[in-house]
This record gives sequence, structure tokens and C-alpha cells, in this order.
Amino acid sequence: MVAENRQKKYLFSSDERVSLMTELVKDLKNVSVVVCDGLVVDFMKKNGIKLLIRGVRGLADFSYEFEVSMMNRTLDPEIETIFMTTAPEYFVIRSSSIRELASFNGDLHDMVPPLVAKALKNKYN
Repeated sequence: MVAENRQKKYLFSSDERVSLMTELVKDLKNVSVVVCDGLVVDFMKKNGIKLLIRGVRGLADFSYEFEVSMMNRTLDPEIETIFMTTAPEYFVIRSSSIRELASFNGDLHDMVPPLVAKALKNKYN
């Protein structure tokens, strides 16, 4: 799911992000990519989803995601959230750092999939 955060400014449009994600998961037959521009809880209820998986890098991410999971659980007590930690090599990578590196034509091959690296390069050239 590609979530839309109304407070965040995105480098790629919703359509571009969906296209990138769709290509990245094309071999996973049980995965689909959709845009959710409202409450995740409402999307989950509408689609009969009871489990939300969230990725976290560190304590700050976990703290924020935990608060969000408690809010979601308040809105729908049947929703469960599972937190998955990142691999150590991605612990310090932030999207803002990736964008800055890409803007200076830096090497992204260890940080993002080749498809995303190419899209970033095209965006900044």
C-alpha cells in the first residue's frame, strides 16, 4: 500500500510511486499496490484486513509507530500491528539522505533498488 501523508512533500507523485512499487513486487503474486489517501484503519476495514506490518529502523521510528498502532487499535480493536526491524546495513539510511545524494549524482546502488536509483537520477537530471 502506498500511503499518502498530507503533511509530507513527496519527490514522486502517487502514480510514480505506485508504478515503481508495482514493478518491484511484480513477481509476488499475492501482493498488490494501491494508494490509501485516508485513514489506514478505514482502508483496512473496507478491505477486511486485520494485520498491519510496519518497518522500523530505530527507537524513534518504533516510538512513533507504536503510538500510531495504539491510535489504530483505539479506532478498531481488531487491528494488530507487527513491527519489523530493518537490516543493520539500512539502519542509518533516510529518504532525505537518499534524495540529497541523488541530487548530487551520488552512487545509490547499495541503498535502493536499481529501478529506484534510475528514477531518482531521471528526476534530478
